[in-house]
Amino acid sequence: MSVTVLAEKMPVAARRGEYRGAETVAAYSDARSEFAEMVSGCAIYDLGWRVKIELTGKDRVRWLNSMVTNNIRDLAAGRGVYAFVLTPQGRIMGDLYAYNRGESLLVDTDQSQAPKLLEIFRRYIIMDKVELSNLSDKLTAIGVTGPKSPEVLRRAGFEVPQLETLQLAEFTWKGINLMLVRAESERRESYEIWLAPENIDQLWAALIKANATPVGSEALELYRIATGVPSYGRDIHDRDLPQETEQMRALSFTKGCYIGQEIVERIRSRGSVHRAFTGFLIEGSLPAPGTKLEVDGKEVGEITSAASLPLGNGERPVALGYIRKEVAASGKVLEAGQARARVTELPFAEILESANS
Repeated sequence: MSVTVLAEKMPVAARRGEYRGAETVAAYSDARSEFAEMVSGCAIYDLGWRVKIELTGKDRVRWLNSMVTNNIRDLAAGRGVYAFVLTPQGRIMGDLYAYNRGESLLVDTDQSQAPKLLEIFRRYIIMDKVELSNLSDKLTAIGVTGPKSPEVLRRAGFEVPQLETLQLAEFTWKGINLMLVRAESERRESYEIWLAPENIDQLWAALIKANATPVGSEALELYRIATGVPSYGRDIHDRDLPQETEQMRALSFTKGCYIGQEIVERIRSRGSVHRAFTGFLIEGSLPAPGTKLEVDGKEVGEITSAASLPLGNGERPVALGYIRKEVAASGKVLEAGQARARVTELPFAEILESANS
């Protein structure tokens, strides 16, 4: 397990923890107040638990397009997409973001997934002119999230361009070469700043001075669950099919052949899968991940993530998980161990608004 740059230099009062394959800051103060800052203010956080893999060579676009579920072939320079890597049987082996940087492609994934994905990639490079480079020692990132993010970035000396989701812009800040990425969040302002590890202290200090609040991985996990985003290894596993995860943004049905496409297309043509990823409002004690969901004693689903989300006047227990389509109607009440789980749409919009009030 690697240690991120920020974890190595974290303040005494902060706590370390493992997150997605790397040791990072779990909390600077407490996850409850840090989550509130992500929802209503401007939070900054370590993204050193992500890995950047560069793809070069004249066959890079065609080759990666044949490896992942989304359209790399028609990806414009400065743009990115979310995608899955599948087995030939259509099961999910990993997820990633892919960006077109003009002269190269860049794959962004969790530290926990990087060794497996690199092994898969290398196995499928046969006669292709493609070279892979792990940029972990050259490129790291800081996340910036919250409605006050543009204001904080401007105060720190950034001229924030109008970026669309998963669009990146390269520029120079105080003599440092950076990339600003508009993160995949349609509901709230969210950015990533990519830079060399040796410059991270200067940027971090400038953002703190501009009134950003540092938050740890515990708050990130609360925010992830509140926004209904599944995590590979927790909510998505190698037994799952793409359409079961409800992450249709990861799929292109016009791009041509890729590994696992036949199964994905067969599911699309037949119209459905047997189960779907969704959210649950919990009444009673918070169920642990792995808790089975039942109706009249019959198993119909499973909890994969759960959290008590902080609100202004208390907490609201919620969960993420899978449920069989025939009982997936919004408002349906299920048994979850000693608790009750009410099916609800994602994200938990009302809870996010309440936390912001």
